[in-house]
This record gives sequence, C-alpha cells and structure tokens, in this order.
Amino acid sequence: MNKNKDVVGEESSGALMADVARLAGVAISTVSRALANPGRVNEKTRAKINAAARQLGYTPNAMARGLRVGKSNIIMIILPGSLYYGASQIIPQVLQSINKSLIQGGYNLMIANLDRDEISERHILDLAFGGSVRGAIILSSKLPEVDGRSLANSGLPIVSMLLDMSDAGLQSVITNDREAVRDVTAELIRLGHRRFFYLAGPEGNYHDVERYGGVLEALEAAGLSEGSVRRSGGHLDYQHGFDIGVQAADDFAMLTEKPTAVIATSDDMAISFVSRVQRRGVRIPGDLSVVSFDGSPVCEFCSPPLSTIKQPVEEMGRAAVDLLLDAIGQTQTTAAVRTVIRSSLIPGESIAAPKS
Repeated sequence: MNKNKDVVGEESSGALMADVARLAGVAISTVSRALANPGRVNEKTRAKINAAARQLGYTPNAMARGLRVGKSNIIMIILPGSLYYGASQIIPQVLQSINKSLIQGGYNLMIANLDRDEISERHILDLAFGGSVRGAIILSSKLPEVDGRSLANSGLPIVSMLLDMSDAGLQSVITNDREAVRDVTAELIRLGHRRFFYLAGPEGNYHDVERYGGVLEALEAAGLSEGSVRRSGGHLDYQHGFDIGVQAADDFAMLTEKPTAVIATSDDMAISFVSRVQRRGVRIPGDLSVVSFDGSPVCEFCSPPLSTIKQPVEEMGRAAVDLLLDAIGQTQTTAAVRTVIRSSLIPGESIAAPKS
C-alpha cells in the first residue's frame, strides 16, 4: 500500500503531492505548507515547488479528504488590497454584513488576502482550484490571475461587489455611483455654485469614471461646460484617500480663480482636504461647500459634519450573499445580472449657497 496516498488522501487521477515533493526534492509537508500558506516557505523553495507542480500539472485538492463528510462551507472574500482605508468604515461594514448573512445561511467567511501581491494572488487561486472554498465574493477589484490561472476558470460561483463585472459573466452588486453624484452636483448647481473642484480616485478606475461622469452629466444638464470643474488626483488608489486630500488642498491653494464647491470621491479625501484648507483660513461652508462619497459614520463627527453620499453596504452585502448562495445551489449556470442598490445623500453642515 502506498502510504503517501493514504496520508495525503488525494485522487489518483492527477499528480500527487508526493510526486511534487520528489521532483522538487523536499518533504511532502513542505509542499503542503507552500501551497496552502506560501508565506511560511522561503522564496527559493517555493519557486522549486511551484515549478514542479506546473511540470506535473498538479492542482492542490484540499477537499479530497473532506468529500467523505461533505463539501466545504467556507466562502472567501477577496479584498482590493490592504485593509488600510484611513477613517473609512466601508470595508468593516461590508465584512460585517457579509459575515452575518453567511452565518445565517450555514457558511463561514474567510478573508483570503490582506494584499494583492503575487504571493497573495497565488494563495487565492490555490484555495479556489484546490476545493478549499465553496464560493467567492470579490470586492471592488479585478479577478486574480497568476501563471495562466484565473479565478474565472476555477469553477467556483463568484459574485462581484462594488464593481460591475456583469459583462464578464459575473453576478454583480453595485450602487448607482453616477446617478448619486449627478444628483448632488445638480443640487449644488441649484444652490448657485458654478465652479467646482473634483477630488479624483485613480484614473480609469470604475468608481472614478462613474462618479466623474455624474458630475459632467449634471453640468451638461445645467448648460455648463466641463471647464467648470477642475480635477485633482487621479494617480493614487482609494486606500490613499488621506494623501489625495492633502495634495488636493495644495492644488486648491494654487488656483487663481477659486471653486466654490468640492466633490470628493471618498470621505477620507474630504476629511484631510477640509482639515488642510481650514488651517489656511478657508471657512466650510462659508467660503467653500464640500460633499463626499461613502457615508462613513466618522463624517458626523467632523467639523463641520460632512455631507456625504452613503453607500448601502449592509444591503449590498446581503444581496451579494443571496446571489452567491443561489449560484451554489444551481445545477446550471444562470445569466449574470447586475443588482443596483441606490445610495443616498446624508445632509451635513458642509454645504451652503456660495457667497454672492
């Protein structure tokens, strides 16, 4: 009897972990650690193991033993990157909502990554292809792809949240970014504002495209040109919202003709921007109105309390879980749908009519 087969418990149809270990010249336990938790194995050894696995066509199957007792009840969530989101409460709120809904459905949530480097991407794919998880929710980011493997080809049910990927065949739960920003811009125009300052996320990012599109639609409807809005930012990810706001304050100070209203595409941007311009004597909202996006609870405690567009992250989390569990229960693939849950403005004290 082959003891390795008994210990590892893998299907005989593919290359076994023991074969990978022999080819790489390492112990089976080292292969297991490298594939399940890459950070615990040094880079040189990990490279040998990955090369051997590719040569043998080996995909880790962590569920082979578990098939005797049932399928995995673990759902992984894939974050856009570091959990550092400044003062924003969006990520914790999303995780709380999804976790609560999954527990009610008999599933457990696993955070699959705390970064989006190659090691993390490989780990996510190993979990997906190895059968360790039952489904995935990907938050506001692209699908992991490493060495020709893509999460899209793992066979897992996947739901995209906060990023519309329905055209790529993924169930997507999003909010009405464009419409929400268009409406708040229209309200600023109604109050008399004609010169705007827009604090941008990374250029080409889905959220930034949609939100800036909303600004332009409101300007066009009011007979104003795109020249009515000045942009700051466009280079840093949303995780660096505080830095974007600080730079925007410097950019604002350089403008000869000052805008009277600021539209920030995250609360973090607005918070740091307001803090910096107030130090320079700018009064909010006396000299400058400010509105932001996200709806973080901290906005209520800013000075003055910020007007912010609240993303319905709790409702979106529940909707994402419902779609995922439905997909898990389906015997056939259903057409991808886009579920839109509306955001709404939380009025603060940072908006007023411009000075005459």
